[in-house]
Amino acid sequence: MTRNILKSSLLSAILNMAFQIFCRILTFAVNIFMIRTIGRDVLGIINVRLLLLESTVIFLSREAINRAALSVSSTKQLQKCSWAQLINQQWLTLPICVCISLICVQLWLHVMLPVDDLVYRQQYHFACYVVALSCLLEFCAEAPCFVSQVFCFVKLKVVISTLQILVRSSVFLCLVLGLDEAKAINYFAYAQLASTATIFVGYYGFYHYYIRRLKKFRELSKKNDKVVGWNENLYSNMDDFPFNSIVDFLPGVMLKKNEDKLNKDLVKFTMSFAKQTFVKQILTEGEKYVMSLTPGLTFSEQATYDIVNNLGSLAARFIFRPIEDSSYFYFTQTIARDVQLKDQDKKKISEAARLLENLLLAITSIGLLATTFGQNYSHSVLYLYGGSKFVVDNLPEKLLRCHCIAIYFLAINGITEGYMFATNTAKQIDKYNYVMGIFSIVFIVMSFVLTRIFGPVGFIIANCINMLCRICSSCKYIWQQYKPLDYRPLKGLIPGKLFSIGLIITFIICYYTKINLSFKLHLGTGVLSAIFVLLLWIFENQSLAKEVWLYKRKIKTN
Repeated sequence: MTRNILKSSLLSAILNMAFQIFCRILTFAVNIFMIRTIGRDVLGIINVRLLLLESTVIFLSREAINRAALSVSSTKQLQKCSWAQLINQQWLTLPICVCISLICVQLWLHVMLPVDDLVYRQQYHFACYVVALSCLLEFCAEAPCFVSQVFCFVKLKVVISTLQILVRSSVFLCLVLGLDEAKAINYFAYAQLASTATIFVGYYGFYHYYIRRLKKFRELSKKNDKVVGWNENLYSNMDDFPFNSIVDFLPGVMLKKNEDKLNKDLVKFTMSFAKQTFVKQILTEGEKYVMSLTPGLTFSEQATYDIVNNLGSLAARFIFRPIEDSSYFYFTQTIARDVQLKDQDKKKISEAARLLENLLLAITSIGLLATTFGQNYSHSVLYLYGGSKFVVDNLPEKLLRCHCIAIYFLAINGITEGYMFATNTAKQIDKYNYVMGIFSIVFIVMSFVLTRIFGPVGFIIANCINMLCRICSSCKYIWQQYKPLDYRPLKGLIPGKLFSIGLIITFIICYYTKINLSFKLHLGTGVLSAIFVLLLWIFENQSLAKEVWLYKRKIKTN
């Protein structure tokens, strides 16, 4: 296998960013439609309760198995783990999902705060079961989805994810506009089920087509040195692709005689990740769990918080998440977990250290940009999004300004913690699970206390403190790992002097225009200031900017 892992990781990040932008634009359009036609109560039930149920079931069922299997398949540290065992491991997500769904649905129906409106309550109960069913259907396609990650089919995942979002939004809007608006929660459940069917059909349909074409390509390659008229990027370097039909994706089909159904070492490794999965989900969606369990906010207020939260986390969804996923994949492919860095391939370690430093520099700069401009343009963004009625209350602006500060911590935590998880040994992961447990308890306690003092803003303050603690822990690990070597990747956390001065100047100018000039002039000043700061960053980091530009041109050429 001679696939370029760094190239695939970067391409995956770029395509995922494009997908996230499309996805957010579509989601914002649907949210605006729901606010103006259906109401915030329904939006709160769908966006907070039902989507929280989906993310909880999906994350708890998939995360540990997927991360462990990716590490094994990439670094080959577990030489005795066959593809048959990896496929069997992926199908474990289905029974796990059944168990977690049964528990979560009961919690959502009987433990979390009830839906007071009788009509909405009946729809909510029905939707909870349908969302759980959609998760089960999605995990029936987990095996081909995992294979796509390992063999770097980065475009496939983006295309299918885009189709999923399109189907869900289209079905929901068509049902609401064409039928009864009062049954919007039921229609969302139908749309969710239709969108997961797209995932199932998409992955199995692609591999049914691809495997037949790959067989033909191999036959032609044996006869001719060069095959004309075929996309060699898609079919070449696939000698290690072990599947002969989509039936091979089913559990037990590829298993050899007397071979264990599951790899014991892989199962043990998965258990190490599983211990931190629950904690990580609490830390990620903690504020939504608190809102759902405590009578502090109505569904309408929860919808407002969710809208502002989505606006505040745009950078995380558009930029940070794709970069985190791709960099995690790259580091698992490049660095062995159970071998010290000084004993590994020096060229790979040098490349990994350089990439980590550049990633930290880039995401730190983006975080500082968001923090600087967010303080002066939160009101403007909310006004453009929801109109004058949406910004009458000062709460949305406070929430968004605090979110912009949280983006800085979110950016750094995503990369540093992702690197740590990608290179930790099983023993280190087990040890860190206890630390994560302490962080989660502290986070929940702080959320309860700070929301009583500062209201919904307390959720964001608690999250910032939590992320700061996690950043310190992961940075300590990185520093200790690279200490015996000459590499200092954490230098990327320190922005350049010229860029920092530019941020200070633009903050003062934009603050002045916000108070003294018109709305349009204030927006125009912000655009020009952002361009000025970006040019300063490019000037100060010319070698990195040139490298990114050349790679972008290379991708277009290929």
